Amino acid sequence: MSVTELRPNMENWQERVDLAAAFRWTARLNLHEGVANHFSLSINDDGTRFLMNPNQRHFSRIKASDLIVVDANDPETLEGPDAPDPTAWGLHGGIHRHCCHARCAMHVHSIFATVLASLADSRLLPIDQNCATFFNRYVIDEQYGGLAFEEEGERCAELLTDPKVKTMIMGNHGVMVIGDSVAETFNRLYYFERAAETYIRALQTGQPLRVLPDNVAEKTAQELEEYPEQDVRHLAELKAILDSEGADYAT
Repeated sequence: MSVTELRPNMENWQERVDLAAAFRWTARLNLHEGVANHFSLSINDDGTRFLMNPNQRHFSRIKASDLIVVDANDPETLEGPDAPDPTAWGLHGGIHRHCCHARCAMHVHSIFATVLASLADSRLLPIDQNCATFFNRYVIDEQYGGLAFEEEGERCAELLTDPKVKTMIMGNHGVMVIGDSVAETFNRLYYFERAAETYIRALQTGQPLRVLPDNVAEKTAQELEEYPEQDVRHLAELKAILDSEGADYAT
């Protein structure tokens, strides 16, 4: 029996396993920020109750059973055992209160996304297929106001109310990616970092960029959105690798 076939007496177990795998792989790719940054996944219809990593736990150690349940409408959730830090509750709570389409939210300060967010012009131009994935599908937050406590979290959430926009380039901060599931959201996070790396490295050459025409970039983005099960297969393969290594993420 593989570790992912174990079923402890906990609700939302499969969702917990998927989210724990995403944490582990984010650490392996060095997209994490030590014991900072947060992922969340809604577990009720209106999205206001969600799973989240406990405060100050390194991504590489997170297990399915470690994930805590947070209520976006109850500030007292900050007083519970392993409560999230106030910035996690402020940012993710705001998103889950105001963006019911954001079932999953992943926020990181990954290197290339953060470099892009630090430029005066933080646009991601469609210079390759990965970059084109995000054409007309991201928003740039240009009003960074400090740590994402409740007021800052509410402001950020307002930028993600358009269901078509699933990536926020957080100026002077990092990136926030949302989606319908762990698989979709992690896949988007992974490819955004890859796209940002390609774009930043292209800028570093100092050579003119070969930018795709808008119609080709949009066509590419639509085709990738409709590509069958790529996100699901991606996460399944990552879990298979973790299982083969005997990782304890699904415990």
